[in-house]
Amino acid sequence: MTKAPIHIADYSPAWASAFDDLAAVYQAHLGDWLTAIQHVGSTSVPGLAAKSVLDIDLVIADRNDLDPVIDRLSRLGYVYRGDQGITDRAAFKRRSDQTPIDGSARTWPAHHLYVCPADSLSLRNHLTLRDWLRQHPDEASAYGKLKKELARKHPYDMDAYIEGKTPFITGILKAAGFADIAIQTITRENRATPTLSSSVRD
Repeated sequence: MTKAPIHIADYSPAWASAFDDLAAVYQAHLGDWLTAIQHVGSTSVPGLAAKSVLDIDLVIADRNDLDPVIDRLSRLGYVYRGDQGITDRAAFKRRSDQTPIDGSARTWPAHHLYVCPADSLSLRNHLTLRDWLRQHPDEASAYGKLKKELARKHPYDMDAYIEGKTPFITGILKAAGFADIAIQTITRENRATPTLSSSVRD
């Protein structure tokens, strides 16, 4: 159960701007370890309603690069949380609203930060869903309506909200060419758990 009610906001262009600002910090402090910085989740799709929390994937070429990335993110004020049940995706929690601590004393917008190997299923899931919704505005609109309906039905139950979205998401992934075994893995990993973030929580 979540403590605060789930709120789905209409799309805001400020989300893209906030991502650009955060990406600049990651590039400056971790750029030599990263192959890409991806804005994913619903806030990355123009016009799509979403929780006002950005999802960001930092992409590394090699799993052996995770340890130095964890170290650098710790210096920026992030706490490593493990994979939280999602294979090949490291999750990080902010120590405060000033995280990432880059010397600016800025209060940053809410965001979830993940580190994914370039070949991970979680990253492929995030990018495929994002790109599909960007290219299919009617489905993006339907997804936004579904999220608002689920938030109304389950305002304090994040697990029910997530599970309610999963069939819509896996339907898109299947249409985009995901193999059945990948769909099964994504569905299994996004069943109700006590963790705070999953691969389809946007």
